[in-house]
Amino acid sequence: MKFLTLFLSIISFFTLSQNLSEVRMAYKEATQDKENMLVFYNMLKDVNKENNVSLVAYKGAAIALKAKYSETLKDKKDGFIEGVSYIEFAIEKEPNAIEPRFIRLGIQENTPKILKYKDHIDEDKLFLLKQFEHISSENLKGHIKDYILQSKVFTDEEKSVISDQ
Repeated sequence: MKFLTLFLSIISFFTLSQNLSEVRMAYKEATQDKENMLVFYNMLKDVNKENNVSLVAYKGAAIALKAKYSETLKDKKDGFIEGVSYIEFAIEKEPNAIEPRFIRLGIQENTPKILKYKDHIDEDKLFLLKQFEHISSENLKGHIKDYILQSKVFTDEEKSVISDQ
């Protein structure tokens, strides 16, 4: 029985790792155009708040990005608020998980000021900088590094430190 539990845990870990790699790439591409955003959104439509916090945060990002293409201002705002609620839920559930912080920072940096979703930029930025060297997933580390190097919220000095790691 213990062997079966261990086996299923290992299988689910590798499936999640592979799935997260695909989701990370889709997230990066989703910001480019509506078609990529829809692929990303559909990839995460079955994720709920019981799933891994990284997937929950990515679902929030997908909902927020989809809201950008809504027809009315009300739908844009409501969609954005729903998406943000998933991201905030993931961070509340696991405050020390780096991926939801990375997602929240990206959404905050690229959100119009009128939506007033910029309160945690400095906190998340410092969190990423402190935790960067401890990221075990090379895939995640690469995505975060790429983000930091193109981001406007990081200084040239901070980017230099990250690019050397």
